[in-house]
This record gives sequence, C-alpha cells and structure tokens, in this order.
Amino acid sequence: MTDITEHLSAVRERVRVAAERAGRNADEITIVAVSKQQPADAVQAAYRAGLRHFGESYVQEALPKMDALRSLDAVWHFIGRIQANKTRPIAERFQWVHTLDRERIARRLSEQRPFHAPPLNVLIQVNLGDPRKAGVASDEAAGLAAAIVRLPKLELRGLMTIPPAGLDERATTTCFERLAKLRDGLEDAGFSMRDLSMGMSGDFEAAIAAGATLVRIGTSIFGERQAPGSPAPERAGGNGEAPDDGR
Repeated sequence: MTDITEHLSAVRERVRVAAERAGRNADEITIVAVSKQQPADAVQAAYRAGLRHFGESYVQEALPKMDALRSLDAVWHFIGRIQANKTRPIAERFQWVHTLDRERIARRLSEQRPFHAPPLNVLIQVNLGDPRKAGVASDEAAGLAAAIVRLPKLELRGLMTIPPAGLDERATTTCFERLAKLRDGLEDAGFSMRDLSMGMSGDFEAAIAAGATLVRIGTSIFGERQAPGSPAPERAGGNGEAPDDGR
C-alpha cells in the first residue's frame, strides 16, 4: 500500500498549493477519501497515512467494511444517492451525509438517528443543471434548509454539488462559484452553512479556489476502482442509475 501513501502526499501538496493560491489555509479543507469499491485494507492504509474521513456510496458495501475497521476512529461520510429503505443504517452508522435532497428523507434520518448519538451532519445536494443527477434546484434549497433545521437529530452544515459532466474548466469553476454564492445567500437569510462539498480528483483545485471545505477524492488516492467483485449500484426509484458522489 506504499502507492496510497505516495498518492496521498501528492494530493495534500496539490491541496496546499491550491489553497495558497486562493489565499486560504489548507487546514480549512478536509479531504474525504472516496473509498467505495476499495477493500478494507486500502482504507486502513490510507488511515495509517493520516486520513480520517472516508466516503461511501453503497450501504451494502459500506457496512461490512466499517465493521472490519471498527477499531479505527474513522469519520464516515455517505456520498451516494439515498434510498428510503436504507435510511436507518445511514442514520445509525455514518457521521455525515452529503446527498440530502428530500424532506421526507431528512425526516427519516432524524427519526432513525440513535438518541445517544450526536446530530447527523448533513449537506443539501444542489443540482446545477444536470437532469441525470440528483439534487434540489437552487431555488428550492432554502425551503429544504428550513425543513432540516427543524429536525432535532440533524445538523445542517452546508451544500454539496457535482457539476454536469463534460464541462470545460471555466464552466466547472462557474458551477462551484454558483454554489458558493448560493451558500452565502442562505447564510444571509439566517441559515448557518459553513461547508461546501465540491471538487473531485479532476477538479478539486478549482473547487478550493471557489471555497470548498470538503473535497471528495478517490482515484487520485487509491487508483482506479476495483470493479471485479464490486457491488452493483443500488437502485434509486427503479432507474438503475449509479449514485452521484465523487471520485
């Protein structure tokens, strides 16, 4: 697992340089290692290299991995599309959810969060124009935020997005800037929203320049995903679409 250590070192340097260029401190930015379809020993190697935050998209894959690594004080982020019948294990086992886009799911997560656990950190996924992806429209984010802050076992932390596929660098940057502007507007309206989850292996420098506090990076840390033997994507609404998350 030496490659993971080397890859992580390179990613950290890229984060540092991007933050410096943006006049920011790299300590403001959390690397969420996208560990879906990676074995537990790869996650353990990343942990030993200093990572603490890991992102999973598939509940049926994540739970046994989390059980195998229960001795680690890892922070688990759910970054896939949320199915109504999978909210309980998400509420019980994860510390963060990046992909909340429905009030009904928010209520279920709050109701199913264990009473002894701290509130679940959640981000509203915003869709900035890709009909193939999940997320609320920009003008619907305030309404969902208002519903979330009334739920006792959820802590609204901010917004998340994935730019539409196929955009050039300038258009991708514009998407990140739009999310930051939306967050700022919601804060002006009275919502506490510190975090922006945006940026993946191919574009996280642009996301950092726009204000990202959470970057979801998989391939640049772990290498290509281990497709053989990996679980089939969980279906959402019967459309068979793979979850949106990060890479």
